[in-house]
Amino acid sequence: MDAQLTLFLQAGAIGLSIAAPVGQIGLLAIQRTLQYGAAAGIATGLGAAVADAIYGAVGAFGVTALIAFLVEQRTLLAGGGSALLLWMAWRIARQPPARRAGGPGERAPLARLFAGTFVLTLANPTTILSFIAVFGALAGRSAVASPWVMVAGVAAGSALWWFILAGAVGRLRTRFDARWQHRVNLVSAALLAGFALWQLAALLR
Repeated sequence: MDAQLTLFLQAGAIGLSIAAPVGQIGLLAIQRTLQYGAAAGIATGLGAAVADAIYGAVGAFGVTALIAFLVEQRTLLAGGGSALLLWMAWRIARQPPARRAGGPGERAPLARLFAGTFVLTLANPTTILSFIAVFGALAGRSAVASPWVMVAGVAAGSALWWFILAGAVGRLRTRFDARWQHRVNLVSAALLAGFALWQLAALLR
């Protein structure tokens, strides 16, 4: 197999593996897919995928000054990300269910959904450190390491997961009536708030 293709697939697997665990972005993608439809879930996930690609580029190109700055600012970033997560949880808890699941309903604010998860992912210090470590190791053991190939692979792998997740949840959307959508909103809000409080507690240790 071509070495560049192998590197792309390896980076794609990294992007997929980092995106796939159900954390705050996954919960947001599921909740927004149920609220607005698959396009909203995809937009939510792609915001995270672009942020993943940016941190992948930092790790792949080995921008040491930026890496050092991000590591130094991880406490501030974590605090800001936690505050944003609490705000999102509050909005979701107050959000009414879609008028009709599977119907036209309210139009999804795709740009806002994309931007929100983009900023949230950038503010996650775990994302910073994981990409720096993984990409440094991947570039170090590949004789033909190409930063752009690695960045493209991460973006593709991460985006693939969000298309799969939003598509699967979107197919089930018509089975959720207004009562169940409201319950999903409350559970999602509670879990997101829990993620935020856990991050804040970790900062105070």
